[in-house]
Amino acid sequence: MNPSRRIRRLRRFAKLAGLALTLAAISQEMAKPEPERTWHGKVMGFVPYDFRPPTWERIRRAYWNPEDPRLFTDRALGVGWSINLYRASELLERGFRSLMGTTAPGRLSSRKTA
Repeated sequence: MNPSRRIRRLRRFAKLAGLALTLAAISQEMAKPEPERTWHGKVMGFVPYDFRPPTWERIRRAYWNPEDPRLFTDRALGVGWSINLYRASELLERGFRSLMGTTAPGRLSSRKTA
């Protein structure tokens, strides 16, 4: 099979999976009585979703959170996960330092590590 065709199929599958998860999250909320709808939770107890209007605090917590040791955090809006860029930068720097055989000149030691 042609590599570009394989990539197109993979993209199509990812779009369909995302659409299916979004529809499942919405139907999960619509099945609840109206006063109990929170518009955030987990689909099938695993995939997080949040359809509330995003706040700056939730956006910051999703994308730059030094207090959270996880690389993948709940999204501020939508279905799935976000990347905690603070944690990603920490891991990349640690990997770079490990490959180069150097120690961080005070930078990593001042960061919170999990």
